[in-house]
Amino acid sequence: MNLSELWKLYEADKRIQGFSPKTLKAYSLQHKMLILELGDLAITEVTLTMLKEYLAKQADRLKPSSLGHRIRFDSSN
Repeated sequence: MNLSELWKLYEADKRIQGFSPKTLKAYSLQHKMLILELGDLAITEVTLTMLKEYLAKQADRLKPSSLGHRIRFDSSN
């Protein structure tokens, strides 16, 4: 399963948990940005180091609150 396929399962799970459409839209954007950076990799190829490097790059140009959103999204997967 690759990252783009994972989104479908993740979104369905979060809808069941009662996440709002607004939150899911924000998470969808974060997911797309992650895929743009890493590529549509198989989930078994994604490493903790890759995620940390992605977030470190984002930290240079994002406000702390925006970075917090990305971290929450990435850690909830």
